[in-house]
Amino acid sequence: MNDILEIQNLSKSFGHLLAVRSVSLSIAANEIRAIIGPNGAGKTTLFNLISGAIRADTGSVVFQGRDISHLSAHKRVRRGLSRTFQVPNVFPELSVRENFRLGVEASYRMNALPFVSRARHAQVGHRTEELLTRLGLDGKAERLVGELAHGDQRIVEIGLALSLGARLLMLDEPTAGMGDEETEATVQLIRDLWEKEGVTILFIEHDMQVVFGVAHRITVLNFGSVLTEGTPDEIANNEKVQTAYLGAADAEAHS
Repeated sequence: MNDILEIQNLSKSFGHLLAVRSVSLSIAANEIRAIIGPNGAGKTTLFNLISGAIRADTGSVVFQGRDISHLSAHKRVRRGLSRTFQVPNVFPELSVRENFRLGVEASYRMNALPFVSRARHAQVGHRTEELLTRLGLDGKAERLVGELAHGDQRIVEIGLALSLGARLLMLDEPTAGMGDEETEATVQLIRDLWEKEGVTILFIEHDMQVVFGVAHRITVLNFGSVLTEGTPDEIANNEKVQTAYLGAADAEAHS
């Protein structure tokens, strides 16, 4: 299986703080990869470096075989690398359908075209409706996003990332602030998107039940460096991880 993302010796400092230290990792196409670690481990900074929100001091980011280290965040999105945030980044004053349609139009670069054919408009409409159905939001399509519950807003943000043509979907704490029912629904959504949309998923998560229930492989960060990576079983049985991140009880429960 080919790698969709390769990171080599990525580092970032903020003053005297070395937030990310020579991180190298590879994500296989159509993989679900989790990144875990305590607060301050460098998880979100790593996401920011991959997505282009901030520039690395050293190292490279290769996406689908092309070095994108020099590209801005919006150009990386155009290449198919999209992300969500810990606080939903959506258009709250627009409806769910309008959010998705804007994303689909952007993916087709319709604003840059002098003329848009009727067939292209039909394609945009079809993809918009497809996303509404895929995400279970067709019954809320006309609701303003700002009026939706927190869990639904996070799903809209995932849909917006997909509407932009994501091939690698980066989720920053996708279940943060959710109750058990919303978390279960989000976990199932991640599985469905992986299976039916064919996207590769890279996510940060503190909920270990979510991590072990969804991820194919797990990368553990510690003080900005990769401590280890492996399958859920390998991570659950790793003594350093048990001690530093999961706690003996949690690790034993998943071993």
